[in-house]
Amino acid sequence: MVSQEEKLLAAGIYITSFFTTIIGPLIIWLIKKDDSEFINAHGKAYFNFIISYFIYSIIFGILVIVLIGIVLLWLLGIVVFVFTIIGAVKAFQGERYKIPFTFEWIK
Repeated sequence: MVSQEEKLLAAGIYITSFFTTIIGPLIIWLIKKDDSEFINAHGKAYFNFIISYFIYSIIFGILVIVLIGIVLLWLLGIVVFVFTIIGAVKAFQGERYKIPFTFEWIK
């Protein structure tokens, strides 16, 4: 059973990312990862998400040369926003969430 505090902190990983993409979530994750497997799982999922989507943004940035990258970068921004909100909601509900199209960099 996941406590309300764990749910709130796991959701906080995603919510703080709107203000500080790396620092806020990293602080929460590093402080609480050893205390809670639930927070650790969401922290890993979030950072795998950020790394994967950063790589996508580099690829799409290169594709700007052939103009398709402009559309892909806009879509990527929308997808990142939506998946971040879904991750926060799932964490607050006490569920684990694997964000689509992410690679498992941190195991």
